[in-house]
Amino acid sequence: MSDKYRIDSHKLGCHPQRVADWLKKKNIYPVYAEISPSGACNHRCSYCALDFLEYKPRFLDTKILKARLKELGALGLKSAMFAGEGEPFLHPDMAGIAVHANKCGIDTAFTTNATLMRPAITEKILKTTSWIKASINGASPASYGRIHRCNPGDFSRVFENMGYAAALRKKKGYKCALGMQLVLLPETAPDAADLARKAQAAGMDYLVVKPYSQHPQSVTDRYKDISYADYEALAAELAKYDRPGFSVIFRRNAMQKWDEGSRPYNRCLALPFWTYIDAGGSVWGCSMFLGNEKFLYGNINEKTFKQIWEGEKRRRSLRYTAKMDASRCRVNCRMDEANRYLWELKNPGEHANFI
Repeated sequence: MSDKYRIDSHKLGCHPQRVADWLKKKNIYPVYAEISPSGACNHRCSYCALDFLEYKPRFLDTKILKARLKELGALGLKSAMFAGEGEPFLHPDMAGIAVHANKCGIDTAFTTNATLMRPAITEKILKTTSWIKASINGASPASYGRIHRCNPGDFSRVFENMGYAAALRKKKGYKCALGMQLVLLPETAPDAADLARKAQAAGMDYLVVKPYSQHPQSVTDRYKDISYADYEALAAELAKYDRPGFSVIFRRNAMQKWDEGSRPYNRCLALPFWTYIDAGGSVWGCSMFLGNEKFLYGNINEKTFKQIWEGEKRRRSLRYTAKMDASRCRVNCRMDEANRYLWELKNPGEHANFI
């Protein structure tokens, strides 16, 4: 199965100067930011990792966020994914914020349930967006409604919205990659092949099939003991749907890491390369430790990003995480593959000079 976007890997090697500066212990700014415009969500997915945040109806201030995005673009931020603890399109100014971010030199993307990504919004964002990934866990209104714990009618709405985006992209010649994503659970596995067919028919570029990952703070833990060792047959079945212009990205590497539950590094090294901004404006070093003051750098409503990134709170946090055992971290965290790469740079194995 092709994965030209390296969704199951990392792309930190594409930023050698930033990595080189980090190796020289220079202060670097993040390459990537995950931004949560909305704390609220219109779904209550059975596997939701951030259910402990309680879907509070809080929203980033548009004026402040636009100012910080302009600053971040100047500081060297390369990309921003709008997702986080809520549904990004619940923010009333989401389209304008995303277009503004792109004007600031930042590549933008969305992870969304796509129910609110109506044609009027798509027409505003599609030209300047790098990719949109719709979370859709089920291949029928009934199965989708059970997992998303929503109105089953939302299933058709997702396909209507994403199908419109695909048609508009073709008409206008835009380059935005469009995909769907399914979290592989016992309840969703029977629908995977049917969803692949429907995603392809809707004009998607790919369907990602990814493993569940237990967040240590999640209220739900019904899937914490799930194993992916027996899904190789499903991977082979889904590979049959690969076509020119469409691929099923079966995240076998991530599934294997989940089953093994181990990592080759004992410290997190990737924190300087990314950041998380929650719906209240707080800037965090790691999204697994939301609410833990030791990982809180500051708040964009109170200070500029530069002041936060170079501030004492962040310095204290980095001193703390430099000693923290990575075994406490979430399996398959966002920066896991980047950490594996950075760890090898700092701790090369035998015969590393025989390139």
